[in-house]
This record gives sequence, structure tokens and C-alpha cells, in this order.
Amino acid sequence: MTKTVNPAPTLTLANGVEMPQLGLGTWPMNDAEAAAAVAQAIRIGYRLIDTAENYENERGVGEGVRNSGVAREQIFVTTKFNRKWHSVDGARQACEASLERLGLDYIDLLLVHWPNPDQDRYVEAYQGLVRLLDAGVVRAIGTSNFKPAHLQRLFDLGLVPAVNQIQLDPYHRRDELVALHKEKGIVTESWRPLGCGNAMLSDPAVTAIAEAHGRTPAQVLLRWQVQQGFVTCPKSADPARQAQNLDIFDFALSAEQMAALDGLDRPDPEMLDADSFGH
Repeated sequence: MTKTVNPAPTLTLANGVEMPQLGLGTWPMNDAEAAAAVAQAIRIGYRLIDTAENYENERGVGEGVRNSGVAREQIFVTTKFNRKWHSVDGARQACEASLERLGLDYIDLLLVHWPNPDQDRYVEAYQGLVRLLDAGVVRAIGTSNFKPAHLQRLFDLGLVPAVNQIQLDPYHRRDELVALHKEKGIVTESWRPLGCGNAMLSDPAVTAIAEAHGRTPAQVLLRWQVQQGFVTCPKSADPARQAQNLDIFDFALSAEQMAALDGLDRPDPEMLDADSFGH
């Protein structure tokens, strides 16, 4: 029998909406894989599911939500839209298309997936999100992969995203951006919190802390995230690993252990740069 875990605690977004602090990432999964993984994760105790137009699995995610046996209003669904929708009306069309694929009546959090400054329409895209929020079609709005300069364009118009989802882990600490989020009341959410491949999971600093707590390296890396007040969405289709990833709210890392993980930050020339990459 699959283990069940208490749902993650929630953080309160700037508009009062409660967002679970840990959820299930769904990239890369196809529709069939997402349908199975999402339904299974929700039964285990997950209440946050993260998808995107670009993942091409929103239909599967929606199916998993419906098949989970848990009421829709207890589940927080995040999705994101691509650059072709970067206009005020385009944001509405993107939302309608995602709702159709998901088979849902509303989206809990809708994000601009990448700023794509080369086409310089992300401000209009975000203004479209504001209209959707006012219309009640989405419960919260935000950005993904926005750097300080991109966010500043929004701030200049009095617009503050509820969430900015970014690449963030002990190897990529993003201190300047995180400080800006805190200053503006933006919740920091991380994607790919366990890193790429096994480099972070096998890092001696991580494995030593895991051994000290009798936990997995993944649990240590996820605990590093939530202990700083971040939201994070690790991807897994394996029920045992899903349960382990969620089961991180009953222990804490010491100040020394947090500092040891902080010390892993390093330059990464292969890190995706939102000034030149996006979809």
C-alpha cells in the first residue's frame, strides 16, 4: 500500500491565497505519465501540482486531478504560457486554452513562463494576467524566470507578481533575486530543486548532512528550500520517492548545515539566461 504523508504547510500569497509549500513537478512527463503520477501524488498527500503549456501534459495533469478522489478546491494547480501569447488579449487566450486542456474551471496560479525580452511584450502579457485575476478565472498570478530588470519593468507600473518561479538550489543561490522578492513580498518558487543529474544528490556536503539526519539527499535539498520559505516542486513518478519528497516537514537543518549547503553556490556557465533563452 502506498504511504500517505501529511500535506505540506501553506504560504500566504500577497493577495491572501494559500499556496502549498511543496508540490509535484511534471516536467518531463507525457499525458499518460502525468495522469498517473498526479493522481498518485494527490492520494499520497500532495496538494500543489505544477505544469505548463510547454510541457505538453496539461491534459494528463487535469485527468490526474479529476481521478485523484480529492476535491478540486483542495488542490492548487499552477500552469504557465509561452511567448506567442505575450499580449493583453493573448494572456486571456492562453488561459482559455490551458483551461480547455486541463479540463478545469479555474487555474490557481498562472505564470508568464519566460520574459523573452527580445520581443519585449512580457509587460503586456502580465497586464493580461491582471485582467484574468480581476475576472476571477485565476486565483493568483506571477512570473517565471524573471530577473531583477524584468521585474523592475513591472514594479514601475505598480505591478507585483505573487510568485516568481526560478532556477534555485544550493549550486544556484540567486541571492540578489531572492532579496528583491522578499523586499517586494513576492514568494520565491524553485524549479528543478534537486539539480541536473546526480551532481548535487551525490555532493559530499549533501550526503553527510543526509546521513546525520537519517534522511535521503533529496530530502536534505528540499528541506534547504522550505526552511528558507521557498516553494518547491520536485518531479517524480515513483510513489515511494514522491512520499519521501513530501515528508520533510518533521525535521530541521541546523544553522551550520544550512551554511554548508549555502557554501555550495558556484558559477554555472550553462545556466539558462532569461535574457537570451525562452519559449
